[in-house]
Amino acid sequence: MKRNYLNNQTPNALNQQTTSLQIAFHEAGHAAAIHLSNLRKNLPPVFFQINLRNQTHNEYVARIEDGRLIQNLPFNILESSQFYSTSEQDSFKCAFEADIVNLLAGPLAEAKYIALKNKQTFALDNISLEVLHEYGGTSDLETIQEYLENFIADKQRQTAKMTRLLKEAFEFVNAPIYWQAIERLAHFICNTEEDQVSCETAINILDA
Repeated sequence: MKRNYLNNQTPNALNQQTTSLQIAFHEAGHAAAIHLSNLRKNLPPVFFQINLRNQTHNEYVARIEDGRLIQNLPFNILESSQFYSTSEQDSFKCAFEADIVNLLAGPLAEAKYIALKNKQTFALDNISLEVLHEYGGTSDLETIQEYLENFIADKQRQTAKMTRLLKEAFEFVNAPIYWQAIERLAHFICNTEEDQVSCETAINILDA
């Protein structure tokens, strides 16, 4: 889960501390959803870690490594569905939807941080997939598109699925109990001097 940068964003154009916290909220959103949203759905735990690079060429970089229930997409579940039992297909569906929500949670958390910082309303009506590109979501959205093309053939059904999962991810990020967990982890990410936040450390902070 890699946060993308807009081409016009340079270290000189953005306040470094603000940018670091913005990125930290993005990755904390992913991590919180991977742990807390999956837990809420009774899905199996999945390993992840947050890799950090501070002040390299005046840039702050953080990214989630691993963290997906489906690390490698099936060669094409649409064409091979006859080889899977109903329970296996249901398991794929649950994992597929959870991974998409967890991917969306990163740019949504960054969007909420920016909205609150600017004293603006964070509302689902103001959020679209296009808007999430502005919050480092390009790579996340590319991965989501791969998921959709592997699992749903019909474009209208893809759109309907994305509308529902975007709403679910928004509600997760916007729920006070989960937002507080995201805030705790984001500030820890931004302030730590380590190069990596382990899965165990992130979970302890999220569960605090």
